This record gives sequence, C-alpha cells and structure tokens, in this order.
Amino acid sequence: MSLSRYISKAKGQRGLTLLEIIIALAILAVLATVVVPMAEVTAMRGKELELRRSLREIRTAIDHYKADFDKAVEEKKIISAIDETGYPEDLESLLEGDDWGGLYPYKRKYLRRLPKDPFDEYDEGWGLRSYKDDPDSTFYSGDDIYDVYSQSQRMALDGTPYNTW
Repeated sequence: MSLSRYISKAKGQRGLTLLEIIIALAILAVLATVVVPMAEVTAMRGKELELRRSLREIRTAIDHYKADFDKAVEEKKIISAIDETGYPEDLESLLEGDDWGGLYPYKRKYLRRLPKDPFDEYDEGWGLRSYKDDPDSTFYSGDDIYDVYSQSQRMALDGTPYNTW
C-alpha cells in the first residue's frame, strides 16, 4: 500500500466508533475492579505497619524508663518506695523525662512525641495496662503504665483484633 493511499484513507475516518468506545470502557472497568481492592489492602497494610511501629516505640520507651529507674535505685541516686514498680505513672512522664536524682546531668526524655494510634476512630487514645493488671486486661487499675495497646475493635488483615497486638 502506498503512502498516499494510506493518507487518503486516514482522512476519511473522523473518530472512534461506538463499539470501540464501549470496548475501551469495559476494559477500564475491569482494570478498576482489580486495582481498587488492591489499593485498599495496601493502605490497610500501611496503617498496620504504623500501628506496630507506634506500639514498639512506646513499649521500648517504657522499658528504658524502667531500666533507668532500676539503675538509679541500684546506684542509690533515688530511694524507691516499697510498692513502687519503677514504671511511669503516665505517658507524659515519657515526654517530660527525669534526671533520676543526678544519674544523668540532664532530664532524659524517652519520647519526642506520643505516637498516634492509626486506628483510633473516636480519639480514645491508647489503652493502658498496669504492672498489676492481667496481660490481656482491658481494665486499667491506674497505678503505673506497664503496657499499651490499641483500643480499636477492628480486625487486622491476618484475622487478629488490633487490641491484642
């Protein structure tokens, strides 16, 4: 086929037929039904990773706080009460820090900011457990903070509730 003949045929066609448009829309609809659920799962995995990181960050800060308390008691920088566990009384203690009776020449802070629970829909904050509470307890006795957990009632992608992480 010569070039001039091809050009003359192309000039005669003005656009897409209705059938071509319908086929293109059907292909786009099929692709959209595949992509949208995958995007939702990806977003959920991202939030789950953020929850795991936040829990690890707070729990590590609590552990460091307790280790410094024990070290200050051991080096006789502070005197511990009989019923004192050494865990922080509230989460703000991790933000404010402590010098532990001169154990450090400055107030040692354990968190720069309190991480947010990505599944906290009602602004309830973190669930707290005391050293005296049961490991799976959802009732906080208020003595100290031994552990934190998400208060979300939702289920994770692996089928476990977020409040058991």
